This record gives sequence, structure tokens and C-alpha cells, in this order.
Amino acid sequence: MCKGLSSLPASCLERAMELKERLRSILLKSHWNKSCSKMGQNKPTLEECLGWKQSFEKLLSSKYGLYAFTAFLVSEFSEENISFYFACEDYRNTKSPAKLSAKAQKIYDEFIGFDAPREINIDHETRDITRANIQEPSTDAFDPAQHKIYMLMAKDCYPRFLRSQAYGDLVCQAKPSATATKKP
Repeated sequence: MCKGLSSLPASCLERAMELKERLRSILLKSHWNKSCSKMGQNKPTLEECLGWKQSFEKLLSSKYGLYAFTAFLVSEFSEENISFYFACEDYRNTKSPAKLSAKAQKIYDEFIGFDAPREINIDHETRDITRANIQEPSTDAFDPAQHKIYMLMAKDCYPRFLRSQAYGDLVCQAKPSATATKKP
């Protein structure tokens, strides 16, 4: 390791290595759809793919839609938004009040705090409200921040996903469902 890198904090080096690996994996894929091979043999039907245009909620509620949208966010280096959203969902469903504090601090440190490794884009006021909320954690401590990120994805990322070549390719390669191909 060169002398300059050894002076950096270990967390910076770990994050740099993580980003390098993500970039390498994206660049190695000659076509976005190859990343969809992780979906397995059961690819989404044409009807399912077209249904994602109906609403952002419909996209998120689809296993394949969520995977495709997440892959799109990774390709745009903004996957922290969906990760934060689902970390908040997991937090909200925490049954044990004793676990809330540790989970809240972990989410805050990863996504919201000063120099968070996967910092989300929220305004100062929402950040302050969230910081105050986690002092005495409840299951709705992250609601304001989660809502901001949801709206950001719904109004910005989701329309870009629908206009993307990745989505277009997925629709072109999807096959109609067996019930859609049967003639009445």
C-alpha cells in the first residue's frame, strides 16, 4: 500500500474498496440485462413489467420490479435510497422495544449522520428531526426521512427507471404470461 493511502482512516479505505468492486461489477456487465440473470428462471412476465408503469408502489411490491429497480439504482450509484427505505421498514417492524435504540443508531450512522458511508439526500430540518426522534426511539422515528426518500424515488428515480434502456430491454425480452397468450 502506498504511504498516502495508509494515512487514511480504515472506514475510508473500506468504502473505496466497496465502490471499486461495485464499479468493476457494473463495468464487467456488457449489458444491464445480464444482471437480471440473478432473477433466475422465473423472469417477470410482460404484463408484470408493464404493470410497473401503473405506480411506484406496484413496482416496489413486485419481487422482480424491486430487483430491477434496485439494479437500476446501483447502476446510477444511488442505491442508498432503496436500502434506507427498506432499513426503515425493517425498523418499523421491530417487535422488541429493547432493540429499537441499537437499530435506530445503526440506521442513523449508516445513512443520516455526519460522514455517513451511505448518506441519503435529505434537508437539514429533516435530519435534525430524525436526530431528535432517535433519542427516544419509537417505531416511527424515521418516518419524516423515509417519506422524503420515498418521494425522491417516486418523483425522480422511478420516472428515470421507466425511461431507461434497462427497463425497455426488460419489457422487450419479457414473454406474455400463459393466460395472456390463450385465446378466448
